[in-house]
Amino acid sequence: MKNQLRQLRTEQGWSQAVLGDKLDVSRQTINAIETGKYDPSLPLAFKIARLFDCTIEAVFDDEAEAIDYKL
Repeated sequence: MKNQLRQLRTEQGWSQAVLGDKLDVSRQTINAIETGKYDPSLPLAFKIARLFDCTIEAVFDDEAEAIDYKL
């Protein structure tokens, strides 16, 4: 899943460790989310969005392609 977490974090001047502390997760979890190796749980996604005062959609993009339903 593509996301803007790294950009949002760096705009605040926070390290991965600082962000992890703010979200009660490890630095490794932050790294895995930023690199797309781990998709956060819904509660964690909401926590991230609230921390940055934005919507979940502003942070995460599911990259899903639109499905063309033709009858």
